[in-house]
Amino acid sequence: MEKLAMTRTIVRGGTIVTPEGTFSGDVVIEGEKIAEVTEKAESRPDDTVIEAEGLLVLPGIVDAHTHIMLDTGIYKTADNWLVGTRTAAAGGVTTVVDFATQFPGQSFREAVENRWAEAQDAIVDYALHCMVTELPIGSEDSLRTLIEMGLPSFKIYTTYRPNYYMDDATILRLMRKAVEIGGLVIVHAENDAMVTEATEHLVNTGRTGWQYHPLSRPPEAEQEAVNRILFLARLADAPVYIVHCTTGLSVELVRNARQAGQPAWCETCPQYLLLDDRVYRSEHPEHYILQPPIRPAGEPEKLWKLVSEGAVSLISTDSCDYTLEQKREFTEFTKTPGGLPGIETLLPLVYTYGVDKGRMDLTDMVRLLCENPARLFGLAPRKGFLKPGSDADLVLYDPGVEKEIHHEDLHYLAGYSPYEGMGVKGEVRMTFSRGEVIYRDGEILGTAGRGQFVPGKPFSVDVMET
Repeated sequence: MEKLAMTRTIVRGGTIVTPEGTFSGDVVIEGEKIAEVTEKAESRPDDTVIEAEGLLVLPGIVDAHTHIMLDTGIYKTADNWLVGTRTAAAGGVTTVVDFATQFPGQSFREAVENRWAEAQDAIVDYALHCMVTELPIGSEDSLRTLIEMGLPSFKIYTTYRPNYYMDDATILRLMRKAVEIGGLVIVHAENDAMVTEATEHLVNTGRTGWQYHPLSRPPEAEQEAVNRILFLARLADAPVYIVHCTTGLSVELVRNARQAGQPAWCETCPQYLLLDDRVYRSEHPEHYILQPPIRPAGEPEKLWKLVSEGAVSLISTDSCDYTLEQKREFTEFTKTPGGLPGIETLLPLVYTYGVDKGRMDLTDMVRLLCENPARLFGLAPRKGFLKPGSDADLVLYDPGVEKEIHHEDLHYLAGYSPYEGMGVKGEVRMTFSRGEVIYRDGEILGTAGRGQFVPGKPFSVDVMET
């Protein structure tokens, strides 16, 4: 029987952006894969041609730090996987890397299988880190289950006692095993004792309003923990990745370690690049309760400088979508759920305040938002790349549009945006996921359940050296 020809789509005449450079050209899609990236593709009579002149053609964004349908045991975020990935599609994010949480007494297999079941309505593809909360002595080999299931990144916390907190000895045991089996340890770094004492001091002196939140988690708590984690990783000879760095010093510590030969990387997030602690003196300080908090004026520019210098390996969102009703249920910062929505606004914010402001070029943006997250978390070259054989995940971005961010225009359930009223240049015109147009000109076209789990490959330091 004659094999039927695979349907082809040609994205024609856009500005193609990769970390190696930009050029005007065509992307040929066959089925779910990129078949060709070239200056001029030969078309066939039955090809679907999408004209992209004047548009940027980017790899689909990989948001490596999201919290969709998060259950902390105390709070649950408002978004389910359908809603959370709708916002991703609208923002040009074609892969989210979320978390499977190991709840008390739960095996790693149970944690992952539960998360797979919860994510069955996803519109975009997803990968997972595992939040490791328990690792009794002698159980270290159980981490191999995560590698086998496609979760090569293990998240730990140096704070949030007793639910998530992990002590230094356990961290060392985990790091040693991670090196052996191809795992990457990723860390929420805050000194638990400093946070606990600062919080207790504020409570004991009657300062529990939302405006006091940043005082409960001072920059020094993050910086000490980052430094300590780097020493532990050095002792274990383990690669390490620090999430949501909020201060210049935190990033400098990671960069200095890497320059000294240590495999260490870090991320920051738009909220730390664009906001400062004046938000806690604004009309709605509850909007900005998150951990770590927004830092004082001056820190955002330090972070931007370090991003420009290549010290930050990627920008992700740490998106965590609580509603205003949840944020306002209590007036004490100690009881208010922490987190901000952000997946949908990631690309326009980084383009506007990074590329358009001259802090990075387009190739840097693609490296930070696409290739590096795919490399670090075992998804490359299937995700994050515009190259033959990669999944046909593309974003067509119109840089000529100027608009403001308003929560009414976004697709999540929070009812507010931390970036309300901020101007942005450009908008997503079209999002492709594995060759399918899932978003076009304001309309979500992707259907519930089309998203797939993408298993990550075991970690190797070589992925960031090629």
